[in-house]
Amino acid sequence: MHADRRPILLARNRIELALRDYLMNDCFLMIDPPGLQISPGNEAHLHAFATSAIGNDGQSSPYYLHTSPEFSMKKLLAAGERRIASLCHVWRNRERGPLHHPEFTMLEWYRAEQPYDAVIADCVNMIRLAAHTVGERQLKWRGRSADVLAEPEYISVTDAFRIHANIDLLETMDREGKTDASALAGQMRQVGIDVPQGYTWSYLFSRILTEKVEPQLGNGRITILDRYPSAEAALARKVPGDCRVAERFEVYACGVELANGFGELTDPTEQRHRFSAEMDDKQHLYGERYPLDEDFLSALAEMPEASGVALGFDRLVMLVTGAPRIEQVIWVPVAEARQ
Repeated sequence: MHADRRPILLARNRIELALRDYLMNDCFLMIDPPGLQISPGNEAHLHAFATSAIGNDGQSSPYYLHTSPEFSMKKLLAAGERRIASLCHVWRNRERGPLHHPEFTMLEWYRAEQPYDAVIADCVNMIRLAAHTVGERQLKWRGRSADVLAEPEYISVTDAFRIHANIDLLETMDREGKTDASALAGQMRQVGIDVPQGYTWSYLFSRILTEKVEPQLGNGRITILDRYPSAEAALARKVPGDCRVAERFEVYACGVELANGFGELTDPTEQRHRFSAEMDDKQHLYGERYPLDEDFLSALAEMPEASGVALGFDRLVMLVTGAPRIEQVIWVPVAEARQ
């Protein structure tokens, strides 16, 4: 099995070197964030691996393996760094399949005092560079392809929902961005999508996105899915002049999400409110919540305006090499427990 995968793994190494060179030639500082955190991230549907640290006094304290290096990297931006990147391992629980692995590699980078158009351009350039490094022009996955040299498609989330799912998201939000789950559920029923009991607007949004919209993105060319509803802003700032949408984008190829980026929110009060709401949802849905990283929230007040993005490095290697499963591009996949 290893012999069959070895050419792909060697290609992975060449792609890694090429992307590191791209960043370093553009004056990025490669940093090494810790994987162990007091908070792994505060999004309702992100699940972390929990552990504990035993102090010198024998007392234990809860810790988590991070789901992203975002908190650490933004602390460095607050401390004065202006252009930083990290290629590191991250961990996400409850995720394993053709596109998911419990431990994977994330390439994340930030540009202080630059708009998020700059990191979108980085994404496109690095995808093209990865393909060029192994002599490919087409990204491939399960019968789909995307020409990396074709002009990318730019589409807003609201337009994508209207075109691909016949859903008008703006009709389910007021001018302040507050959402109406019943209005969204009504539209879903009209177009023949089942609606479960006890739904939230965010759950329904995610359901439509994954079932109806994502499969249509990145076919033939790279797609930039832009301007997420503010209810799904996560750590992104709202668009000036339109509170309904946020400066959040995702990059797709062959129906696969490759990257997720923001024009970064720097308001600690707003971020605390969002985190608390997300943890309330997590408690309701999964019966658990994660603590807030108070150092991170304090750092936001000192952080400059910035844009940032996280790219799934393993997925990029998959699409460049045509590998059908993520385990094929990981040097040693995590063993599955035997029952």
